[in-house]
Amino acid sequence: MRDAERETTMEHIETRFDGAVGIITINRRERFNSLDVRTARDLRRAGLQMARNQAVRAIVLRGAGGVFCSGADLKYIAAGGDRADLAYLTPASRPAPAGPGAVFKQILEYLHSTISELRRAPKPVVAAVDGMAAAGGMGLAMCCDLVVASERSTFEYAYFKTALTGAESSTFFLPRLVGLRRAMDLALLNPRLSAREAKEIGLVSLVVADAAFEAEVIGLGRRLASGPTASYAAAKQLMNESAGVDRLDLHLDRELEALVRAADSADFAEGLDAFFARRPPVFSGT
Repeated sequence: MRDAERETTMEHIETRFDGAVGIITINRRERFNSLDVRTARDLRRAGLQMARNQAVRAIVLRGAGGVFCSGADLKYIAAGGDRADLAYLTPASRPAPAGPGAVFKQILEYLHSTISELRRAPKPVVAAVDGMAAAGGMGLAMCCDLVVASERSTFEYAYFKTALTGAESSTFFLPRLVGLRRAMDLALLNPRLSAREAKEIGLVSLVVADAAFEAEVIGLGRRLASGPTASYAAAKQLMNESAGVDRLDLHLDRELEALVRAADSADFAEGLDAFFARRPPVFSGT
């Protein structure tokens, strides 16, 4: 089967193959590649397919249009989501839940499942970050085995801007990658890191020139796909065990619970209003 015949396009998620390299692209550039329920659901579908396809020996996760991912779609959440999307995981005997927490919950259930699958995939997973990786986008990059960033890329924790707590594996992997003190610095002080700064503290594996980014990403994917896949898988499993990644699913559940509570708070309502009004928020601490 030729590569082109295996390519699939969902509404905002694209998959294609370069030999044994499976490439997943988030293509929702008009919303900074943020995730609504449907996009998160399609990303989960693509992630599971790539992770469990034995013909795929390396996975590349990327964003389209000079943005990696900005996390959950705040505009979609502010609008109350889509009733049909929200009803997808709701028993027919109950109406779809309302409120921002419920919308976040539906998005994160799909996204957290994707993160768990990619982290345990028996093959290397590369985050190809070209542009902004913020909040959940930063978490999505951190869950991958390697992170390649273009020089124009930036990384930002960003959750506290709207009084959220952190999810999408961010509070799990950040302390493991950079240490507890620096993780708290990045969360509480919220600097916007350049690609070079992110590499210096251990968030990024490789920084490449913008013009060389495409070639470098594909070249790395091909290199990994031609390597000893079974040995990669065994070493990845051992390193996951050493780092306590067996607790990842439990931690993702805790992240989801905490963020849902925060999303239904007065401070999130204020943060969301300030975000769209482009003004500083005034938080009450509740």
